Amino acid sequence: MFRLVSLNLNGIRSAAAKGFEAWAEGVGTDCMGVQELKAQADVVAGRFDMLAGMKGRFHYAEKKGYSGVGLYSRKRPSAVRLGFGDAEFDAEGRYVEARFDRAGRKAMPRLSIVSCYFPSGSSGEHRQAAKFRFLDKMGPYLHALAQEREVIVVGDINIAHHEIDLKNWRGNRKNSGFLPEERAWMTRLFEELGFVDVFRTLNPHPEQYTWWSNRGQARAKNVGWRIDYHLATPGVAALAVAEHIYLEQRFSDHAPLVIDYDFSL
Repeated sequence: MFRLVSLNLNGIRSAAAKGFEAWAEGVGTDCMGVQELKAQADVVAGRFDMLAGMKGRFHYAEKKGYSGVGLYSRKRPSAVRLGFGDAEFDAEGRYVEARFDRAGRKAMPRLSIVSCYFPSGSSGEHRQAAKFRFLDKMGPYLHALAQEREVIVVGDINIAHHEIDLKNWRGNRKNSGFLPEERAWMTRLFEELGFVDVFRTLNPHPEQYTWWSNRGQARAKNVGWRIDYHLATPGVAALAVAEHIYLEQRFSDHAPLVIDYDFSL
């Protein structure tokens, strides 16, 4: 069994102060994608480069205290890619990919696991325009990657796909994260490019959220959004057997998304 976790940390130092590292030690994960490190190499080195016996690979933003992603894995990848080849967004530290090209009993022969942090457009029109540029580039990139290998993208996608994926969908139809154009991009990813929303194949129930605003009592009242995903190619998606959104502790404004797959590396 292969356990894969995704979590937007909203600052790795902040999450660590809230018990994130101790939780990671006990959750039994084989690989963990983290987003929004809000830290550079000088902070991570010697403190966060190992987690629960897993070595981390990181793509940092050029701007200090901003964005950044990491991917921890118990097994050593055969190759690692930092960034996806776009100067604008690679400068923001949004993509790290680990490739596992091995043979073995129940092993995936050619698998890429990606930790990705999609831009948010909520801070203004200029960032929404950047988000649309990102989507326009990421779609073809993932499609090309999926022609070569099995892929699992974990991360904060910053889009709720359907009405079931956020509590107040009526009031958010004109807001970033639930815009028609963003939702259409997700639909194309699934229906035209062949990716699978792994969590939703395992759990069709409403009120399954991974992010809550810090305003009011959104988390206490479960007024949330499901914007963290495992997006996978069909072959590996079919091996998913169990899902869990971890709610017992709060490390961030996001909750860890845990999915078990019936394969090994």
